[in-house]
Amino acid sequence: MLFAPDTVLTLEFTVDLANTHPSASRTGLDELSTPASLTALVGAHAYSGRFDRDLAELGEVRETRELLRSIWALDRDAAALEVNRMLRDANALPFLMRHDHFDWHLHATPPDAPLAERIRVEVSLALMDVIRSDEMHRLRSCEAPDCEGLLVDLSRNGSKRFCSVRCGNRMNQLAYRERAGS
Repeated sequence: MLFAPDTVLTLEFTVDLANTHPSASRTGLDELSTPASLTALVGAHAYSGRFDRDLAELGEVRETRELLRSIWALDRDAAALEVNRMLRDANALPFLMRHDHFDWHLHATPPDAPLAERIRVEVSLALMDVIRSDEMHRLRSCEAPDCEGLLVDLSRNGSKRFCSVRCGNRMNQLAYRERAGS
């Protein structure tokens, strides 16, 4: 196993959140445009704690999405600085918690903290594992030239190249057509 289970879940959530951006979404639209779409996203990832389900919360999470998308492009040292800043800004104090169907895992904000802050802190905790393990190369952008999707490569050999099966299939089809035409 590359990372702890809660780190994996948080990294997968981060990619799903980042890929709601219009430049990365399947539809080309902002897939995080309403409080209902935010509720569906966090519900699909079993986020717990406070949810205001209003436009202010949606705006804060969308700002957080931009910040997290930018971290994917940082090198290890710059990412560490950003992680430290996010944790410091939230006055985060890590603690172990067990709830719902999750075994012991890390939290660092109270359940009543704003959703965007909880997301930034939980992603920071996950990124701490990535940085300490010297695995930043597993956080990257999709290799499809017309896609700005992000991915986390959790494969054993670190060979994942595309953000989705759709992008992978499309690129494989283009490569096949190029080979067949020559």
